[in-house]
Amino acid sequence: MLTKQIELHFGKVFIHDNILIAKLDEGILFDVASNNKLLEIGAEIFKGKDYGYISHRVNSYAVDPMVYMESAKTSNLKAIAVVSETSMTRRNAEVVEKKFYKDNNCFGVFQTLEEAVAWMNTRI
Repeated sequence: MLTKQIELHFGKVFIHDNILIAKLDEGILFDVASNNKLLEIGAEIFKGKDYGYISHRVNSYAVDPMVYMESAKTSNLKAIAVVSETSMTRRNAEVVEKKFYKDNNCFGVFQTLEEAVAWMNTRI
């Protein structure tokens, strides 16, 4: 259930119950500063309650893997998922990005948003 939508200068964030879903803009570099903005939104919306983050990659953009090291410091962020219909994007997330997150069991890569939401609900 969609409870809130937030427009940012680098994309949109959708809040669904205990999941923050981001659809970021084409061609951006998703860096630590942008990630910190998402973590601030998570802190404000969820107020210490456990939540998950889904990167719904409908657009192509670069990700600084250091964002995962920063995200790992957020104790109530329980899982991260990457969703992409593009096999190369999924492979990059699985092979490269996943290595930077604190717990490989809490980093999932999926082809559909529905799969990611179902998995996320088992992690929160």
